[in-house]
Amino acid sequence: MSKNEIKQIIAERTSVDGLPETGIKGVRLFMATQSIPCIPAVYEPCVVAIVSGVKEVVLDGLRYEYDDSQYLCCPVSMPVQAGTPKASPDSPLYGVMISLEQLVMGELVMEMESAGGLWPMAKGERREPGIRLSRWDDGFAEALFRLLEIAGSEIDTVVLGAARLREVLYSILKGEAGSFIRQTFGAGNAIARSIAHVSSNLDAPISIDRMAAQSGMSRAVFHRKFKHITTMSPIQFVN
Repeated sequence: MSKNEIKQIIAERTSVDGLPETGIKGVRLFMATQSIPCIPAVYEPCVVAIVSGVKEVVLDGLRYEYDDSQYLCCPVSMPVQAGTPKASPDSPLYGVMISLEQLVMGELVMEMESAGGLWPMAKGERREPGIRLSRWDDGFAEALFRLLEIAGSEIDTVVLGAARLREVLYSILKGEAGSFIRQTFGAGNAIARSIAHVSSNLDAPISIDRMAAQSGMSRAVFHRKFKHITTMSPIQFVN
């Protein structure tokens, strides 16, 4: 199995620029044939893996450029700028976007903790707020291929889709960004729950004091921890 095989699957199932569904909940393929500069976007909790081309994301002035050597991990909803600076009809961008569902990820993290499957952060590893790039490894590549190869079969998708997706998510949690992601989906992460609540209720009035109280923190502590994770104050994030 190789990334070229994954690329072939995506190329066969995408004919126009966009994010077509695969039939597996939370898994979308994408293709881009136009060079687009970074423009405002909101990334919901997800992993974005590129198999051909280069994608660019900017968060709070920090620029992340990644290709098929790394995949992007965004465990909480984040307002970013995203673009496809090098895509063209002759050199299209191909990739896959996988949603990180709170319930599924939380269950996986708890199972890993119960089984003693936690891996400490490497010495000197940088904790990046909001977004992290992770190197492809064999476990992730193999699991992603196994997931995408069934996307063309309705019965395989129904019977095997959830299990194959779980395998991919497990490989991500075991990967280079695993400890970073587990900080979001581990038990008791009140900031992540607050972000999820805000993202789902943008039309409702937002009270920072209430969010802090529901998280069991003072306003000052909540503000500090919120900004550490998102790089923005709660008010900036809501706006």
